Amino acid sequence: MRIKLANAAAGDVANRGLIWCLALAAFLFRTPVALAHAFLDHAAPAVGSSVASAPAEIKLWFTEQLEPAFSSVEVTDQFGNRVDAGDAKVARGDATQLEARLKPLPPGTYKVIWHVVSADTHRTEGQFTFTVGR
Repeated sequence: MRIKLANAAAGDVANRGLIWCLALAAFLFRTPVALAHAFLDHAAPAVGSSVASAPAEIKLWFTEQLEPAFSSVEVTDQFGNRVDAGDAKVARGDATQLEARLKPLPPGTYKVIWHVVSADTHRTEGQFTFTVGR
Protein backbone atom coordinates (compact mmCIF):
# COMPACT_ATOMS: atom_id res chain seq x y z
CA MET A 1 0.00 0.00 0.00
CA ARG A 2 2.83 2.37 0.83
CA ILE A 3 4.43 1.70 -2.54
CA LYS A 4 1.22 2.53 -4.41
CA LEU A 5 0.79 5.80 -2.46
CA ALA A 6 4.42 6.77 -3.08
CA ASN A 7 4.08 6.08 -6.81
CA ALA A 8 0.79 8.05 -6.97
CA ALA A 9 2.37 11.00 -5.12
CA ALA A 10 5.39 10.95 -7.46
CA GLY A 11 3.04 10.93 -10.47
CA ASP A 12 1.09 13.92 -9.13
CA VAL A 13 4.31 15.89 -8.65
CA ALA A 14 5.44 15.02 -12.19
CA ASN A 15 2.05 16.03 -13.64
CA ARG A 16 2.08 19.33 -11.74
CA GLY A 17 5.62 20.00 -12.94
CA LEU A 18 4.61 19.31 -16.54
CA ILE A 19 1.59 21.61 -16.25
CA TRP A 20 3.76 24.42 -14.84
CA CYS A 21 6.32 23.96 -17.63
CA LEU A 22 3.62 24.10 -20.30
CA ALA A 23 2.04 27.18 -18.71
CA LEU A 24 5.41 28.93 -18.53
CA ALA A 25 6.19 28.09 -22.16
CA ALA A 26 2.77 29.36 -23.26
CA PHE A 27 3.37 32.62 -21.38
CA LEU A 28 6.89 33.15 -22.70
CA PHE A 29 6.15 32.28 -26.32
CA ARG A 30 2.70 33.79 -26.69
CA THR A 31 1.91 36.04 -29.64
CA PRO A 32 2.02 39.66 -28.51
CA VAL A 33 -1.28 41.51 -28.69
CA ALA A 34 -1.21 44.64 -30.85
CA LEU A 35 -2.37 47.48 -28.63
CA ALA A 36 -0.77 50.34 -30.55
CA HIS A 37 -2.40 53.70 -31.07
CA ALA A 38 -1.30 56.41 -33.47
CA PHE A 39 -0.34 59.34 -31.24
CA LEU A 40 0.97 62.65 -32.57
CA ASP A 41 4.77 62.53 -32.52
CA HIS A 42 5.54 65.98 -33.97
CA ALA A 43 4.23 68.51 -36.46
CA ALA A 44 5.36 71.28 -38.79
CA PRO A 45 4.62 73.97 -37.77
CA ALA A 46 5.33 72.61 -34.31
CA VAL A 47 2.69 72.30 -31.61
CA GLY A 48 2.24 75.68 -29.89
CA SER A 49 4.87 77.37 -32.05
CA SER A 50 5.05 80.87 -33.49
CA VAL A 51 6.28 81.14 -37.07
CA ALA A 52 7.36 84.35 -38.78
CA SER A 53 5.76 83.54 -42.13
CA ALA A 54 2.74 81.48 -43.07
CA PRO A 55 3.44 77.86 -44.00
CA ALA A 56 2.13 76.52 -47.31
CA GLU A 57 1.19 73.19 -45.72
CA ILE A 58 0.76 71.41 -42.43
CA LYS A 59 2.50 68.11 -41.72
CA LEU A 60 1.84 65.80 -38.79
CA TRP A 61 3.85 62.69 -37.91
CA PHE A 62 2.38 59.91 -35.80
CA THR A 63 3.80 57.02 -33.81
CA GLU A 64 2.05 54.37 -35.93
CA GLN A 65 1.08 53.90 -39.57
CA LEU A 66 -2.24 55.49 -40.50
CA GLU A 67 -5.27 54.17 -42.34
CA PRO A 68 -5.66 56.74 -45.16
CA ALA A 69 -9.42 56.34 -45.61
CA PHE A 70 -10.11 57.22 -41.97
CA SER A 71 -7.47 59.87 -41.19
CA SER A 72 -7.95 63.61 -41.60
CA VAL A 73 -6.72 67.01 -40.51
CA GLU A 74 -8.30 70.42 -40.75
CA VAL A 75 -6.98 73.86 -39.85
CA THR A 76 -9.22 76.71 -38.72
CA ASP A 77 -8.67 80.40 -37.99
CA GLN A 78 -9.73 82.21 -34.81
CA PHE A 79 -13.31 82.48 -36.13
CA GLY A 80 -13.60 78.75 -36.93
CA ASN A 81 -13.26 79.18 -40.69
CA ARG A 82 -11.34 76.43 -42.47
CA VAL A 83 -8.03 77.60 -43.90
CA ASP A 84 -6.76 74.28 -45.21
CA ALA A 85 -7.35 73.30 -48.82
CA GLY A 86 -9.44 70.25 -47.87
CA ASP A 87 -6.90 67.88 -49.39
CA ALA A 88 -5.57 66.08 -46.31
CA LYS A 89 -3.83 62.82 -47.14
CA VAL A 90 -1.37 60.30 -45.80
CA ALA A 91 2.00 61.05 -47.37
CA ARG A 92 3.33 58.83 -50.14
CA GLY A 93 6.22 56.78 -48.86
CA ASP A 94 5.53 57.51 -45.15
CA ALA A 95 2.32 56.05 -43.75
CA THR A 96 2.97 57.79 -40.42
CA GLN A 97 2.68 61.29 -41.94
CA LEU A 98 -0.52 63.23 -42.57
CA GLU A 99 -0.35 66.42 -44.63
CA ALA A 100 -2.60 69.14 -46.06
CA ARG A 101 -2.05 72.30 -48.07
CA LEU A 102 -3.02 75.62 -46.51
CA LYS A 103 -4.61 78.72 -48.00
CA PRO A 104 -2.56 81.93 -47.62
CA LEU A 105 -2.63 82.73 -43.90
CA PRO A 106 -2.61 86.26 -42.48
CA PRO A 107 -1.06 86.80 -39.03
CA GLY A 108 -3.09 85.08 -36.33
CA THR A 109 -3.57 81.93 -34.30
CA TYR A 110 -4.69 78.74 -36.01
CA LYS A 111 -6.12 75.50 -34.66
CA VAL A 112 -5.13 72.13 -36.10
CA ILE A 113 -7.70 69.39 -35.50
CA TRP A 114 -6.80 65.81 -36.40
CA HIS A 115 -8.58 62.48 -36.36
CA VAL A 116 -6.67 59.35 -37.30
CA VAL A 117 -7.10 55.61 -37.34
CA SER A 118 -3.96 53.52 -37.06
CA ALA A 119 -3.39 50.56 -39.36
CA ASP A 120 -4.55 48.28 -36.53
CA THR A 121 -7.89 50.20 -36.36
CA HIS A 122 -7.40 52.22 -33.16
CA ARG A 123 -8.84 55.75 -33.40
CA THR A 124 -7.17 58.79 -31.81
CA GLU A 125 -7.76 62.50 -32.15
CA GLY A 126 -6.40 65.76 -30.91
CA GLN A 127 -5.80 69.42 -31.57
CA PHE A 128 -3.18 72.09 -31.12
CA THR A 129 -2.53 75.66 -32.15
CA PHE A 130 0.23 77.58 -33.85
CA THR A 131 0.63 81.30 -34.47
CA VAL A 132 1.71 83.13 -37.62
CA GLY A 133 3.54 86.46 -37.52
CA ARG A 134 3.39 87.40 -33.86
